[in-house]
Amino acid sequence: MDEQLKQIGERLRGLREVLDIPVEEMAETIGIKAEKYKKIETGEVDITISNLMKIAQKYGVSAEELMFAETAHMKSYFVVRKGQGMSVERTKAYKYQSLVSGFVNHKADVFIVTVEPKPNAHTIYKNSHVGQEFNLVLEGKMEFYIAGKTIYLEEGDSIYFDSTKPHGMLAVGDKAVKILAFTIK
Repeated sequence: MDEQLKQIGERLRGLREVLDIPVEEMAETIGIKAEKYKKIETGEVDITISNLMKIAQKYGVSAEELMFAETAHMKSYFVVRKGQGMSVERTKAYKYQSLVSGFVNHKADVFIVTVEPKPNAHTIYKNSHVGQEFNLVLEGKMEFYIAGKTIYLEEGDSIYFDSTKPHGMLAVGDKAVKILAFTIK
């Protein structure tokens, strides 16, 4: 995991340097202080998927390029076999598997997200990003927070929401929750 964070940080630094963007501007893009952004570039601090999406949108690259260092090539269709999508484990608790990374100019980001349970965790980290999002619980149970409300979702349940509203989740119980997350840009 630490190696993946370092690689993402290197790609962010490379993008910033190629586009000749000051650290302060990159930090402002995602609403954090420049010192924290520098730590993201060195892999010392994690960056959320929503913040990667904000950077990607502003600077005209795909979030997958920043996460996986892969450039999309497919224009007609793109197949992902079971368990084979480009994957990144952002933290010990979150694993993202992209299902659209190889399709050029995709209009949505689609991931299978696996969230490990955190015993005694009661704080939900919240984020927001441009667009709308659809989450379908494939396995397990989750506590989902959106715009001041807490909603419990189980296998087969889904939620569609305005992703500009602060939102976040926790796995409920002692089993990981796996969801299909579909974000429309």
